[in-house]
Amino acid sequence: MKEKLRQMILAAASAAHANGVLPSSEFCEVVLEEPKADSHGDLSTNMAMQMAKIQRMAPRKIAEALIEYLDDSQDILDHTEIAGPGFINFFIRPAAWHPALTVIHDQDDQYGRCNLGQGKRIQIEFVSSNPTGPLHVGHGRGGAVGDSTASILSLCGYDVQREYYINDSGRQIQTLGISVYLRGREILGKTVDFPETCYQGDYIRDLAQELMDRDGQAVFEKEEAEAIMPCARFAAEKIIDGMRADLVDFGIVFDRWFSEQSLYDDGKVDADIDFFKEKGLIYEKEGALWFKTSDYGDEKDRVVVRNNGQTTYFASDITYHRDKFERGFDTVIDVWGADHHGYIPRMKAAVEACGYERDRFGVLLVQLVNLLRGGQPVAMSTRAGEFVTLADVVKEVGRDAARFIFLTRHYDSPLDFDLDLAKKKTNDNPVYYVQYVHARIASIHRKAAADGLDVAGFGPSDLAALETPEDVSLIKALARYPEAVETAGRFMEPHRITYYLMTLAAAFHTYYNRHRVLCPDDLKLTRARLYLITAVQKVIRNGLGLLGVSAPDSM
Repeated sequence: MKEKLRQMILAAASAAHANGVLPSSEFCEVVLEEPKADSHGDLSTNMAMQMAKIQRMAPRKIAEALIEYLDDSQDILDHTEIAGPGFINFFIRPAAWHPALTVIHDQDDQYGRCNLGQGKRIQIEFVSSNPTGPLHVGHGRGGAVGDSTASILSLCGYDVQREYYINDSGRQIQTLGISVYLRGREILGKTVDFPETCYQGDYIRDLAQELMDRDGQAVFEKEEAEAIMPCARFAAEKIIDGMRADLVDFGIVFDRWFSEQSLYDDGKVDADIDFFKEKGLIYEKEGALWFKTSDYGDEKDRVVVRNNGQTTYFASDITYHRDKFERGFDTVIDVWGADHHGYIPRMKAAVEACGYERDRFGVLLVQLVNLLRGGQPVAMSTRAGEFVTLADVVKEVGRDAARFIFLTRHYDSPLDFDLDLAKKKTNDNPVYYVQYVHARIASIHRKAAADGLDVAGFGPSDLAALETPEDVSLIKALARYPEAVETAGRFMEPHRITYYLMTLAAAFHTYYNRHRVLCPDDLKLTRARLYLITAVQKVIRNGLGLLGVSAPDSM
């Protein structure tokens, strides 16, 4: 509707200029908004005020000219009004909204698709938790954000790849190996000084026992330096297998799992260090190698090789992101925890130093989750082992509730996740509130069949019966979905879909409380309302699908 009206307004401006009413052929962009008050129409524009300086005319005069030359050959408008200093309010005929329902039925699961991305390749890397322990709820929120953003971008015309970066090299892997080794020696009855810097969770002891059951005691009888890497490799592999399973249960399947260690095994990190040395971007200072990120907007230069000869995480991150662009992605998006905010400038500097535009790299920063049970916070400390895993949460509240609630707020805002609320089968639970709409409509269809109502073949020919304000209001809500999808894709903000679905659910509940859908004495009206609510059901299903949430037929 907005696009139809936008074209009509531009045509009116051109006609007004051609007839000498508007002196300039230069027009501003037509921005249409939905007024907060119904008395101000269905859509409104301030275009006349925006053009006052260009046209050297009073805004109300411009508004009058636009209305005079408005060609409503499609019979969309009921009437128009000029308000205040020059707002134009448009009142749409109820029947003009009806074609939106036909579009929804015709496009079905493709309703909402757009070509914002124009086939550009985009990679989203998310979760990427170190393989040193199970995934926790914070990883769950990042996973939900990354996966849903990928689905939305795909619907918006991007060629999307999901990737998990396995940090299977460096200090934390060494710490994992030491932790397993020491727990194994404890199992053998050895006296062990277990440092606080090691991983404390019970899963470490379980891994040590599993390795011992498989290979015997030999590795735990060796000296620590010799035993660390065998213990680390075994533990990391087992943890990664667990992560894969947990993520599948959470509804996430990655197109690629990329190993950090492979960058070292293939010699790519060393090759890149040599490459940047030749370019004069890496220099030696105090026995360490530094990258000139300050040349590209970072606040200071960064170490890539320490004075002990060990590379930093930044070194492999440079190579990894260079590899991403060399694979042909137009845009690279990383989903990080909010505590990594300070890391963004150096990575953007590295991307630019690699020869790519810095804006082709973006980061979604996901804030913490405050897990509550009975109103009380649940402790989450990975190193102390006192955390609630993602698997625990999914097992307790279900995948649908977990994913939906993770996406109820902008990812840049902290989130309180109430486990008790997530399990409630009431309208206080947001996912239940939305899913219930889909199930309720399925129930209405079952009742129509059970009552023997002859409603087969309902379609556009029945739409004339949809004439109440509530009918129109619900159709208008459905017509907003494509814009919600495009906006969510443009800004990479999946919470916009969650908010839209909750708004649509509220509109349906209001409608259902005021109007009977099945009217045995008026089959024409019944068919019209079934056509309407089935469109609601399709949009609810489509939106939930973008969030990775199911659309049940019964609850």
